[in-house]
Amino acid sequence: MLLKHAHIAPSLVSGLFRAAEAAARAIPPAFPLSATVAVNPFLGQAKEDLATASARLARTAGVRLARARADTAAALRDGAILDEDLWEALAACPHPAKPQSVSALKALLAAERPSPSALPTVAELAASATGTDWAGLIARAVGLWAAGHFDRGQALWSPAPGRGAFAAWRDWATHDLTPEIAGLSGFCAHVSDAPDTAERAILRAAERLGIAEAAAETAFHRLLMDLGGWAQHARWLLWQAELAGRSDETITDLLAIRLVFEEALLAHVPEIATDWKAVVAAHAEPVTPSSDNVADAILQTAAERAHQRRLADRLAGAAPAPGRPAMQAAFCIDVRSEVVRRSLESVDPSIETIGFAGFFGLPVAHRALGTVEPEAHLPALLRPSLFTCGEAEPEAERSARISARAWRAWGRFRQAAVSSFAFVESAGPAYGWKLVRDALGLAPGAARPQPRPRFDDGLSAEARAATASAVLKAMSLTGGFARLVLLVGHGARVANNPHASAYHCGACGGHTGEVSARLLARILNDPDTRALLPAHGLDIPADTLFVAGLHETTTDRIVLFVDDAAPSHAAEIDKARGWLERASALTRAERAARLSGATPGAIAARATNWAEIRPEWGLAGCASFIAGPRSLTAKADLQGRAFLHNYDWRGDAGFATLELILTAPVVVASWISLQYYGSAVAPEAFGGGNKLIHNVVGGIGVVQGNGGKLQPGLPWQTIHDGERLVHEPLRLSVLIEAPREAIIGILERNPSVRALFDNGWLHLLVLENGRIAGRYLPGLNWEGPLALPRAA
Repeated sequence: MLLKHAHIAPSLVSGLFRAAEAAARAIPPAFPLSATVAVNPFLGQAKEDLATASARLARTAGVRLARARADTAAALRDGAILDEDLWEALAACPHPAKPQSVSALKALLAAERPSPSALPTVAELAASATGTDWAGLIARAVGLWAAGHFDRGQALWSPAPGRGAFAAWRDWATHDLTPEIAGLSGFCAHVSDAPDTAERAILRAAERLGIAEAAAETAFHRLLMDLGGWAQHARWLLWQAELAGRSDETITDLLAIRLVFEEALLAHVPEIATDWKAVVAAHAEPVTPSSDNVADAILQTAAERAHQRRLADRLAGAAPAPGRPAMQAAFCIDVRSEVVRRSLESVDPSIETIGFAGFFGLPVAHRALGTVEPEAHLPALLRPSLFTCGEAEPEAERSARISARAWRAWGRFRQAAVSSFAFVESAGPAYGWKLVRDALGLAPGAARPQPRPRFDDGLSAEARAATASAVLKAMSLTGGFARLVLLVGHGARVANNPHASAYHCGACGGHTGEVSARLLARILNDPDTRALLPAHGLDIPADTLFVAGLHETTTDRIVLFVDDAAPSHAAEIDKARGWLERASALTRAERAARLSGATPGAIAARATNWAEIRPEWGLAGCASFIAGPRSLTAKADLQGRAFLHNYDWRGDAGFATLELILTAPVVVASWISLQYYGSAVAPEAFGGGNKLIHNVVGGIGVVQGNGGKLQPGLPWQTIHDGERLVHEPLRLSVLIEAPREAIIGILERNPSVRALFDNGWLHLLVLENGRIAGRYLPGLNWEGPLALPRAA
C-alpha cells in the first residue's frame, strides 16, 4: 500500500485510516427485517453531549437533533412546561454559548430556526454547476448494485456472491453505463483504473480531493451518511462480526465506492474546485456547537425535566397486597406491558404482576422445527450460550424440513423468469379466494404455537438450577410464590408488514417471547431443578406451577401454554384465563382511544388487515424506565410510557442484579427510546420513510419506490398519526430505587454506560420511599434531595 503512495507520509496514511475508522463507528447499525432490533441512532456520538452531536450531524447529515421549538412554545402556553423547567435546564447547561436568562431563552421560541444544511458533497456541487442530479444518480446506481450484493435470499440470483463489496462493485461498475449516459464520460474506465483495494482507493481519492487528516473524519462521515441505510447495514455486518470475535470491512468498502464517485466528478466538473476546497476547509474546523445547537439542547432538557415532574406526581406509591397472591404474572418490561399489567391488577387486587426483560434471562439461540439455522432470542448486546430446538419426533422434523424445501421451491418457480408468467396464467385463479379473504380481513385465527422447545445439547440438573436461581434473583422473585405463576412473553400478529419483527420483543432479538417463556417454565417445573434450588438459597413451594404465555400486542389476546400436565391446577388455570380475558378487554379499550378510528371491538381486525399501516403504536410514547418494587408504581397510571423492571435492592447481594439492570435492560431501553427519538426529530437520516411506497429489498430492509437508499429506522406512520407526532421525543428518564453509592460504583466499572448519563443521552434519578430524591450529575455526582417544581 505504501509503495503505491510512497509520496504520502506514513503519518498521513495512518491518520486517514483512523479517520475512516472513526467515520464508520459514527454510523449506527441497522438490523435486517427478519430480526429488527431498535438501535440507538446516536451510538457513534455517545461520547458527546446533545449540542455537540447536533453540530456534528448538522454538518454531516443536515439534521437537527431536538424537538421543534413550536412544540416547546405550545407546551409552555399549555403549562406542560414551566419557567422552572427552563431555568433548571439552563442552569445545568455547561456550554458558554447558552442564553443568559430564561427570558432570552423564551425569546428564541418566537421563530423556528432554519433547517441546517449539511456541507455539500462533490456530487452536490457538481449538480449545481451542471443541472444533473448526481447525488440522486449515485443513490440509484449504488442502491441497484447493493440490493443484489447484500441480498439475503429474496433474489433468485446475486452478482459476485462471496466477494468483498469493493471488488464486487468494481466489476459491476465497469459495465454499468448509467453514469456515462447521464454525462459522466469515462466513468467505467475510471473505475477500472481505480486501486484494487478499498484502502488504496481511499488514499488515492483523499489525495485527489485534497482531504487531509483534519478534514477526513467528518468528510468521510458525510459520505457514509449520504449512502443512507446501506452504510448502516454495513455497520451491522461489522457489529455481528465483532460479536463473533472477527472483523468486517464492508463499511470501509462502501466509503471507498463513494469516494471513487467523488473524485470522478471533481475531475469531470473542474470549475467547482474552489468551492470544494472551501468545503474541505470547513470539514477541517473542529466540531463546535453553535448558540442555536446549545439553545435547542436546553429546550430539549426542559421538556424532559417537565416530564419527570409530571411523572413524580404520579408516583404516589402503594402498599403491596398482604398474604399469598392469588396469581403472579411476569411480563416483559416493554411499555405495552404496563397497560395490560395495570388492567390485570385492577381485575383482582390479589393478583401480583412482575416486570422483567422478555427473554427471561435465557441467552438462547433457537432452531425452530424444520429449520437449520438457529436464531438468537436475546438482546443484541449479548451472545447466546444456550442452544434449543423444537421438541418433535424425527419423522415430524423430516416432514417439516421437506415441507419447507417444497415451499421454497414453489416460491422459486413462481418468481423465475421462465415460469412466472405461465404461473399467473395457470395458477392465478386459485389465489382468488386468498385475495378476497385477506382483503376482507378474514385471515385464519392466531398462529399455532411451535412445538415445545427443549435444550438441543441437554442441560444438567445443576446447570438448570443455577440458571433458574440466577433468573429468579434477577426478577427479585425469591419468595412469596403463588400457586400459579405466569411467565408471559409478547409478540405481535400483523399482516403484510415488512417491519413485523419490530413489533415483537426487542429483548428476544426481534422474535416473540414464546420460546423463552416456555423454556423457563419448563426449567422451573422440573422436579430435579426444584430439588437443587434450596442449595442456591431458593425454596419454591411444591404446589407452585409455572405456566408460559404470550401477549399478542396487536390484539391484546393472551394465550397460555400449559406444557406440563397439572390437573391439580385446572381450576386456577381456568380462573386465570378469565382474568386475562377481562384484562385484555380493558387494555383494548384503553388502546383504542389512542388509535384513530379504532374501537375496542375492531382492534383485532387491524392486526389482520393487510392494508393497515397502524396496527398498533408499538413503543411510541416511551419516556421512562423504573426499577424498583411494584409497590412504587402499582395504582399509578403510567399511560403505557414506562419500562417497568421489578427490583428490590435489599435482597441484591453485592448489587449484581443492579449492575445487570444498568448494563443490559437500561441500555436496551435506551436504544428503543433513542430510535423513536431519532425517527421523530431527524426522520431524513434515521427514519424509515413512508410505508405506503415501501418495497422490500434483499430481505434486509425497504426502499421507497423502486430503488435508491435503504430506509433505516421507524416508518413515519409508526410515530405520526397524519396530523401530529404521537411520539413525544424525549430522552429516557431512568428511575432506580437503590443506594446512590452502589449506582456510582457500577458506573465507575462501566464507562460506556456512564457516558450515556454523563453526556445526557439518559437521565438518572434515584428513588427513596417511592419519591424522586436525587438526580445524577456528570462526573459521578448527585444533586439532591431534589425538589421538583409542581404544576400550578
